[in-house]
Amino acid sequence: MIKRYMTFQKNNGIAPYIWTVLGILPFYFIFQAPSTIEIVVGILLTLIFFILYRIAFISKGWPVYLWTLILIAISITATNLFSYVYFAFFLAYFIGNIKDRVAFLTLYFIHLISTSASINYSIVMQEKLFLQQLPFVIIIWISVILLPFSIYNRKERGQLEEKLEDANKRISELVKLEERQRIARDLHDTLGQKLSLIGLKTDLARKLISKDPEQAKSELKDVQQTSRTALSEVRKMVSSMRGIRLKDEIQRVKQIIKAAQIHFIIEGEFTLSNVSLLTENILSMCLKEAVNNVVKHSEAKNCIISIEQSSKETVLTICDDGRFKGDTEKLAEGHGLIGMKERLEFINGSLELVTKEGTTLIIRVPNDVKQAIEKEDRK
Repeated sequence: MIKRYMTFQKNNGIAPYIWTVLGILPFYFIFQAPSTIEIVVGILLTLIFFILYRIAFISKGWPVYLWTLILIAISITATNLFSYVYFAFFLAYFIGNIKDRVAFLTLYFIHLISTSASINYSIVMQEKLFLQQLPFVIIIWISVILLPFSIYNRKERGQLEEKLEDANKRISELVKLEERQRIARDLHDTLGQKLSLIGLKTDLARKLISKDPEQAKSELKDVQQTSRTALSEVRKMVSSMRGIRLKDEIQRVKQIIKAAQIHFIIEGEFTLSNVSLLTENILSMCLKEAVNNVVKHSEAKNCIISIEQSSKETVLTICDDGRFKGDTEKLAEGHGLIGMKERLEFINGSLELVTKEGTTLIIRVPNDVKQAIEKEDRK
């Protein structure tokens, strides 16, 4: 029970308590009415308001207009009779949740005009209880103006983000399908012809082995050479599929960061030397994951990506001025940092996270000693 309460409070903050106070508050104003009849009317209006408020939330189509207009009428009545203007806040929240743009704008302006008129009327009539809470009335009036658009835009942005996520998933599936088709074409073009040739030459050698042994040997040599060529081409295909060059990945990173409207600075030369394809592939994957974290989680305005190569190691640094959401003592699983660390350990690399004045990720990988020696020998 305590755990459930803590989860509820974390997700909702103080909002439920504010709504509870606003729900109880009408009765404070109602019981200050001079007659019993007015008190009874006020209680009935309040109960009807909350019942219709709930009905309006689950309604669709033209009934939304009807219930909202009745709620606006109750709100105006409560303002004029009991100096209780806070029903307008409930209505502002409800109108902001209306999805249809025409319905939203229509009800928004009706509510704004009617609330403004009832507030001005109460001020002109010099209602004592109303004037005593004038600062709060001004806050409610500002909420009536701003809150519906704030909620509506947030809902619309959420819907657009969902559509974008669905579109990205579809694109990802299409890319996978296209990649499978490309691999199938490459395998067919690369292996199909050569395997057919190997089969034909093997049959020919089998027929010639007793009639013309020398010709049979020649055919078998061709078979051996063809199989080696096919194996070499398959290895090249696999290598091209697995390998992601850092200079190619940085171009994709530019597009992602530009789309996120983050100021982007690149420092260093991303065409690496003395680095194996496997190491460069892992660096590219780590760079992609780190940039995804910057875009999705950091809320950063600026991002700097730099790379430095010394005789012993390559250092890739991703720095942003956002905030790190997670425990710096333990690499957060949600940010993919554990996976990055495990990949880097495979090539004896390391990962360092610094969260002072922004977030900085420092990736270090050793250079390929064998490639460096071969390069020196060529000189």
